[in-house]
Formats: sequence, C-alpha cells, structure tokens
Amino acid sequence: MARVAVLGLALGCAPTLDGQADGTIQGQEDRAVERRRMIEEIEDDALRTARMTGRPRFDQRVLDALERVPRHSFVPAEEERHAYVNSPLPIGQGQTISQPYIVALMTDLLEPEPGDRMLEIGTGSGYQAAVLAELVDAVYSVEIVEPLGREAAARLERLGYDNVHVRLGDGWQGWPEHEPFDGIIVTAAAPSVPPPLLEQLAPGGHLVIPVRQNRSGEELTVITKETDGSLSTRGVLPVRFVPLTGRHGD
Repeated sequence: MARVAVLGLALGCAPTLDGQADGTIQGQEDRAVERRRMIEEIEDDALRTARMTGRPRFDQRVLDALERVPRHSFVPAEEERHAYVNSPLPIGQGQTISQPYIVALMTDLLEPEPGDRMLEIGTGSGYQAAVLAELVDAVYSVEIVEPLGREAAARLERLGYDNVHVRLGDGWQGWPEHEPFDGIIVTAAAPSVPPPLLEQLAPGGHLVIPVRQNRSGEELTVITKETDGSLSTRGVLPVRFVPLTGRHGD
C-alpha cells in the first residue's frame, strides 16, 4: 500500500491540482504521443545547450522516467492541456512546476542510481519527486508552503509513489534525521548554498541548486562532495526559479 508521510502536519482535506484525465483508450494514446513529443523536445534542448552543460544527451533512464510520470496529474485542471509542453506552468501559491527540460537536466546532474536516497528541497506539486522516485530507492522532500506540501503528499500517495516522504518545513535545514543523502536537489533559487545541505550530502554525492549571482540572475550549480570530504563547484546554466524562502532564505 502506498505510504507518503507528511511530517509536522496531518494531511487534512486540501483541494488537489489533479485534473480529470481522459480515461479512454484514445485519450491514453493521445497522452502517450504528447509524452513522446516532450521527450524529443528535451533531447533537442540538450543538444542546443550542450556547450554550457557538457551534456549533449541525458541518461536514457532519466528520459524514460520523465516519459512514465503523468505530468498532467501534477498541474491544475486549467493547465492540463499544456501539461506536456516543454515549459514551466503555474501550480498556485505563487509557485510553478519546472520546465521538463530543466527537470531532466537537474535529474541527470544528480547521476541517480537505483539504491540511492535523495533529498529534494521544494516539493511543489510533487512532479520532480515522482521523477526521482522512478530512479532511486527513496526520496525525502521538504516543502515550506503548507497547502502545496499537503496536496503533493496526497497526490503522490494516490499515484502509488510509496518511496516518497514529504515533510512540511524550512528546506534550508534539509532533513538531518535521514542523512547522508546520495544526492540533493533544490528547486528554488537560493541566495547562497545552505551549509546544512552540504553537511547532509554523502561523499561522492552531488548537490544541484540554482544560486543567485547578484545582479546577473541565477546559475544552476553543481557541488560535488569528493570522497575525502572536499567540495568542487561548477556552474552549469543560467536559469530562473522562484526564490527559496524560509528562515535563511528570503
């Protein structure tokens, strides 16, 4: 039985984002075509940005995971027709679901393996967590916006993602009770890299995070903790994310 835990607050009866998916065979086939087209657009974007990212193509496991996850179940009903367009979409509370290409890129940068445990900061609708759940053993996700956290936990449970655990709280602090993590992904722009996340990253693991660069915007950044505990950092791509909030965020 699926078990998606929301720690700190009970689930309650929050409204959901889930639209009324077409359950007909034709509707399912149409969605399959849309998903395939989305993957092709992601692959095209990977080639266009390869000079900056160093990744002309993504791991096939990552692309397969994106093709399996029903993105239309993670957006509001009024946005469902756009669910497989390669662009970000609003999900309420001033937040967005990331562009599929960016989800693929950030996931690929984590270099996920089947036995890994991942930490996500910024659950949002739960889409990124679902993609990771297809690839690793366990996903721990922290969301500071209470309605989004509750809705995402309920949605992930309904969809059968029993290896995702959602916590309501300040993501700057990570989730120390379950460290170390083989990879950490932050889906909001931070003013700087949160020290607790570096502490909770396992040797050999990657932290993928958008970091503000003063007036020059934000840069998607990968920090790798080497086996000796030292850190290496590289910028990947200019990006734009909603801000990371909380006691040490905005």
